[in-house]
Amino acid sequence: MRFVKPPYLLRILFPKLIWRFSCSENVIYLTFDDGPIPELTPWVLDTLKKFHAKATFFCVGENIIKHPEIFKRIASEGHSLGNHTHNHLNSWKCKPEVYLENIKKCDALIKSKLFRPPYGKITRKLLKNNYLKNNYKIIFWDILSYDFDKTISPEKCLKNVLKHYKPGSVVVFHDNIKAEKNLKYALPLVLEKLSLQGYRFEAIKI
Repeated sequence: MRFVKPPYLLRILFPKLIWRFSCSENVIYLTFDDGPIPELTPWVLDTLKKFHAKATFFCVGENIIKHPEIFKRIASEGHSLGNHTHNHLNSWKCKPEVYLENIKKCDALIKSKLFRPPYGKITRKLLKNNYLKNNYKIIFWDILSYDFDKTISPEKCLKNVLKHYKPGSVVVFHDNIKAEKNLKYALPLVLEKLSLQGYRFEAIKI
């Protein structure tokens, strides 16, 4: 079952996770997971620039090492950076100590207080860990576009965002190859349509 918006019960059970921002102004927080990669991240940056939009990029450490020039461009253009582990680990499938070391390895490259767990999966044990609690704000989302899902159409990806946004929404896109077709269709239209409605797009800064 797909949940474009996280179930309300999840937000009640995990109130310390950031799902969206309380906001009286028309602001949307676009986020991009898994990059940077040369096949897609520069296009995302070019598209954001056309609309004077800022976003938050949750980067994978090994991709930062492979593509440092793109990583530097993200920061230089005023976007926020977040930790997405060094090797895109699934916390449900590895030991907590291994997972934490992977976060620290990425942190050595990125130095960010923002963290998003790959696959949106994190254990209760990790949430109680002092290192995570003391060093990061864990950012989840209000809207999951499903751009990475090749079984949905680009039009459906766009609809997932346009049907559910509200002031303060945190929207998940991906700068990875799986998402390319849906992202290249949906992102420019999200930026265009919401800009016309008076929304602006800001980076998460905590």
